[in-house]
Amino acid sequence: MSLYLHDTATGTARPFVPLEPGKAAIYVCGATVQGPPHVGHVRCGVAFDVLVRWLQAGGTQVTLCRNVTDIDDKIIAKGIEQNRPWWAVATEYEHAFADAYDVLGCIRPTVEPRATGHIPAIVALIDRLVDSGHAYAAGGDVYFSVASFARYGQLSGQRPSEMQSAADVADDSPKRDSRDFALWKGAKPGEPAWQTPWGPGRPGWHIECSAMATEFLGPEFDIHGGGLDLVFPHHENEIAQSQAAGDGFARYWLHNAWVTTAGEKMSKSLGNSLLVTEVVKRVRPVELRWYLASPHYRSMIEFSPESLAESAAGYRRLESFVTRASEVVGEVTPVPAVPAAFAAAMDDDLNVPAAVAVAHEAVTTGNQALAAGDTDAVARTLADVRAMLGVLGVDPLAEPWAGTGGAARGERAAMDAIIGDLLRMRDEARAAKDFTTADAIRDSLMAAGIVVEDTPRGPRWHMGERR
Repeated sequence: MSLYLHDTATGTARPFVPLEPGKAAIYVCGATVQGPPHVGHVRCGVAFDVLVRWLQAGGTQVTLCRNVTDIDDKIIAKGIEQNRPWWAVATEYEHAFADAYDVLGCIRPTVEPRATGHIPAIVALIDRLVDSGHAYAAGGDVYFSVASFARYGQLSGQRPSEMQSAADVADDSPKRDSRDFALWKGAKPGEPAWQTPWGPGRPGWHIECSAMATEFLGPEFDIHGGGLDLVFPHHENEIAQSQAAGDGFARYWLHNAWVTTAGEKMSKSLGNSLLVTEVVKRVRPVELRWYLASPHYRSMIEFSPESLAESAAGYRRLESFVTRASEVVGEVTPVPAVPAAFAAAMDDDLNVPAAVAVAHEAVTTGNQALAAGDTDAVARTLADVRAMLGVLGVDPLAEPWAGTGGAARGERAAMDAIIGDLLRMRDEARAAKDFTTADAIRDSLMAAGIVVEDTPRGPRWHMGERR
């Protein structure tokens, strides 16, 4: 079975046939760096990381371009509010997003361009649109003429006749049509600006992605991805301006669903955002990644502490088998190919829930083999499970999780030393039949979220939930 992906443009699952066999060019809309990342922000990064890993597992060479929007009305406003330069705001939060992706084990993109670093390419694209009659200068701004592009609305399924104002500038009066959207915004006093044939100013939001996608991936490329909230107007406008300029642009459009709280999209404006830096204090980073990766990428995730804890417990069941099996047979190298049922699930529009079910079935089989002392079966199952978890980026024996239990290596080493001393004290108490002391040590560890398991090879520990 070949890989099928749900294309937003057609509303159907289509077989993925790349422009160049054996290669895949992917553009994913990155962050507008006006604040620190919350769980909703990073779901997109995790979802497309799984896609990249699955393509790579099949031998495909992936080029991933993920942009950074580092100039925007909100970034400028945040700089004024904090009394510091707009670029300082953008740089701080760009680093925060990069850290969040790293913490969650996402493969770094092949290239991560900033909007401000590609002004010449943006201006050149706008110039092509003006020359072809699809854009016009007015009042220091440059606007795309929606009426000039007959296929406008093709991605979102909206009718241009029913659309309202683009609402991307304070005053629509310079526009020929209120639906027209800004490609270039004329400079206001005190704002950052670049010189162009139409006067000083800065790029609009949509044009930067069209310019950078084609600069790095070519005029036509395989996949464009992003969050569901970007379908309209952002991606609709990207299609219009790119195709109006004569570029084929993206051949497949993929969109991940939101993380919601109380049924609403997680956002700063709702006051319900949960910062990544805070959530990973409550669960390990690998468990947060699992929480975001294990549902289908097109399914909404309703965030709650309870659902997060339940998901983490599910991951620990898989992790526990890998840990125990590797203690018995060693760190078996993952097999080159995953089980057929897992592959079929992933080829079905990245059906991760069905793929996870295959992994759990394998772990059940592996646990039975452990109980029976069948080391050959244990080794085979361990290789399969590690391969499956590797595709999802959560193999506990692979980087960045290897030997860490989801924590930093230094932290794990320190914890091993401290907890090892406590476990030895517990063993000594049990040998002396001082079970009160032995139980007290175990209970204190469990209260701190450290689960102790007694095995034929001695006690071992892993992180659980704090009491």
